[in-house]
Amino acid sequence: MRTLKPGWMPICLLLLCVVCSSSWAANTPCSGKKGGIARCDGELFLCNDGSISASKKSCSSIYGSKSQARPQAFVQDAEGCACGTGSFCTGPRGGVYCLTPAGNKSYRRK
Repeated sequence: MRTLKPGWMPICLLLLCVVCSSSWAANTPCSGKKGGIARCDGELFLCNDGSISASKKSCSSIYGSKSQARPQAFVQDAEGCACGTGSFCTGPRGGVYCLTPAGNKSYRRK
């Protein structure tokens, strides 16, 4: 049986750490270009870029919101459904979204 030389141990350990840390970071709501979690909007995560996260996790249960989740109002007027207000618009094909500060639609996961 062949054994590894002592010089390979640090390299293997480093590769293991890199693989583990990258898989852990990918499971965070609002990760990547979204810039992290700004705050909770009821059960949803509001990201720093103004969009809502597609995470299935409950923000208020993780961070312990002091107030209860407010009812989500569905509005027909696109000006009344900004992300973070608790109001959402319904698109022509049934998608539920809010508008980010940049004016882009951020769809809620079904």
